[in-house]
Parts: sequence; structure tokens; C-alpha cells
Amino acid sequence: MANILFLAIGVAIAAALFGSMAMQSLAPINEVILSPQEKKCQQIANEGYKMHALYPEAHPDDLPEDDRKRLLYLDNLWMTECVQVLPAESVFSIVNNVERDVSHDE
Repeated sequence: MANILFLAIGVAIAAALFGSMAMQSLAPINEVILSPQEKKCQQIANEGYKMHALYPEAHPDDLPEDDRKRLLYLDNLWMTECVQVLPAESVFSIVNNVERDVSHDE
């Protein structure tokens, strides 16, 4: 009788552990709820990163005119809408997420 009880407890614990692992694997890691401003800044950062990735070694003066204007616009938007508005922790979090988000979208 005691063996059956221990077996039942062991099975219940194992099922709970496997269920917990399954739920963790389905849930996104470090999913953070962003404010509307942080979401906007995440999009600006992602788009700016993509532009910088197209021309990794180039200086703004070396870029095609439209791309140069777009990159300067995004850089200005990033500074005025994000860096000057959001707390430093939010800005660093967005910067850390940029490469992961861009590579995930591709």
C-alpha cells in the first residue's frame, strides 16, 4: 500500500514538473509588456538597425540620398522620441532587444 502511495506521489510530481517545463517552453522568454511609447521606440530602433545593417561600414555621406535621409530621420526620431523621453532602463532594454527582434522577423 505504501509503495503505491509513493508511486502515485512520484507520478504526480513528475507530471507537474513536465507540465511546468512544457508551459515554459511555450511561453516567450523574457516577454516584457511595453508601453505604447516603448513599442514605438522598439519599431524605430528595429528600422534603424535594419538601415545600419544594410551599410555596416558606410558613413552617412557615402549612402544613397534617400537612404541617408531616412537614416538621419530615424536617428533624430530615436533621440527625440526615445532617448530624451524614456528612462535609461527602457532605452537599454530596447537596444538589447533590437538584434533579437530583427533576426526573428527575417
